[in-house]
Order: sequence, then C-alpha cells, then structure tokens
Amino acid sequence: MNVLVIGSASPLARVLLPALLNDARIGRVIGVDIRTGGFSHPRYRFRPVDVRAPELAVSLAEVDAVIHLGFAATGRRFGPLKLTRELMRDINVRGSQNVFTLAAEQGVKHLVLLSSAAVYGLDGLHRGSFTENHPRRPLSGFSYAEDKIVVEGWLDEFEQTHPELRVVRLRPHVIFGAHVNHYAKKLLRLPFYPRLPEPQPLTQCVHEDDVVQAMLLALFSDVRGAFNLATANAVPFRDLQRQLHRRLVPVPLWPAKLLIGLGSRLFGFNTGASWMESLRYNFALHSGRARRELGWKPRYDTVQDCLKTIANPVPDGRP
Repeated sequence: MNVLVIGSASPLARVLLPALLNDARIGRVIGVDIRTGGFSHPRYRFRPVDVRAPELAVSLAEVDAVIHLGFAATGRRFGPLKLTRELMRDINVRGSQNVFTLAAEQGVKHLVLLSSAAVYGLDGLHRGSFTENHPRRPLSGFSYAEDKIVVEGWLDEFEQTHPELRVVRLRPHVIFGAHVNHYAKKLLRLPFYPRLPEPQPLTQCVHEDDVVQAMLLALFSDVRGAFNLATANAVPFRDLQRQLHRRLVPVPLWPAKLLIGLGSRLFGFNTGASWMESLRYNFALHSGRARRELGWKPRYDTVQDCLKTIANPVPDGRP
C-alpha cells in the first residue's frame, strides 16, 4: 500500500511517518505540507503543496490511502502568513473538502481523517462517557472545534454520494507525548488549578503512539465511521496536575482563566478560553468501538501512564 500523509510537517506526523515506513505492508509514503518537516527516508517523498491546491491530485493519483492530519489551529502561522480566523477556516474546511473530492476523483479507496473529541457538545449534567453518536456541537468561540464539525457535517453527505471511498474518522481526546500538545503540557505544569464544584468533572487524554497505532489499524481494516480514542480511565483535571506537582493552589474558575490567559501571552502557549471553559464539564469518551472493531490496544491505557511519559521531575518533585 502507498500512503499520502496530508500535514506531513505536523507534530503528530513526526510519530506517524516512521511508523508507516517501519511497516512492511507500506510501499511508499508521500508527505504533503507547506513546510518540509525535516523527515527523510529512502521510501519517503515530500512535496510542498497547499492542501487547497488542485495540484494535490498529482500525489493522490499515486497512492491507495490518505491520512489527513492537515488542520490549522489558532496561535500558529501558515508559512509566512499570519493565521487569521478567515484563513484558518479556509484551510481547514475548503482544504479538507479538496482532499476528499480529489481523492474520490483519483480513485483512492481508503481515507483516515484525524478529527477530535472537541467536536462533541459538552453537557454539564452528563456523568457518563460520550459515544460516537453524541451530538456534535462546539463550545462557543472554539474555532478549531467549529471547523472540525463543519468538515464532519460536510463529510456526512459526501460519504453518501461516494460509498466506494472508505472513510475512518478518528476522534482522539487531548493527545500527549514527546511531540504534540506543548500547550497542554505547559497548562498542566501551572502551580494552580481551577476550583470546581464537587463531584469534580472528569477528563481524559490519549498518547501519541496510541493514536498512530489506531491510524495503522484503520488503514488495514474494513471499518468505516467514527472511533473515539482515549484512556480507559478518567480523572479530574486537578488530578492530572497532581501527577506533575506536589503542591497546587486552588483558584476560582474566572481568576484561573485570567491567569492562564496572561500565561499564554507571557510564555508563548495558546490554550484558548474554550479549553478552560471545557473544564467545567464532564469530558470522558467511551472508546469501546475502537477496541472492539479496530482491535485498538493502547500501550498507555491510563491517564497516569500517559503523564509519566511527559513528566520530568527535579529532586524536590516539581517539574
């Protein structure tokens, strides 16, 4: 199988590309991005192509499958351009539509979309875990989630008219690892947590290696549709931070949001008010479908296992 990776310079691609090329079932891998990413391998070819460009068809004609990671997020740049909200929407929505449309025209049969758990509407009264059928509804102002939902809504109709194209949508929770989500790691290292009413809302995460494992499983299976990816357990956000801190100071939610907004500007990481707002709600995913139908077996299957991979304690126990 020959595979095209859209967004080949993204942080997760640093994990995905070596995994693909270490798999004997993969022949060639083509990477498409506006940045090189610095990866090289005898069976890898990089092409600097905008995800919105018609030239993408040339690469799609050479592959059997596509893994689509190419999604712009607030706080980043798009090459030399400042990433405005309008440009972000155009890249994410029109770019994704271009990928799927050209893939169908070129006869590609398998397509894996990296979506997100952020598509789910959060319900403060919900105490269970979200299945893949939970309504898709973003938190207000969360532009990344808004674009993911638009793409998935468009894809619902597109799949109906192109049944020959097998599409798998992976919806990971917050991804941790050596290469991804630097803002989340910085957020966890803050010395305070938002004080929330009891019982504390629950949250999860998933490790980058386990997301890549799910992508490989999706390539070589017959499944279609959406699959949640998350650890088997869920814990309060406060307990995530306690993995990295001995002492934490509880702060009311609104001052905590202001402090984190200030930290974003001072220390160069973008959390967004919507991420803080999500802490008010139970945000746990049910990943049973991925485990049953994909055969997904996470190596890091607890929140604690994921956080151990990013912890770097100093002698007094603080990061």
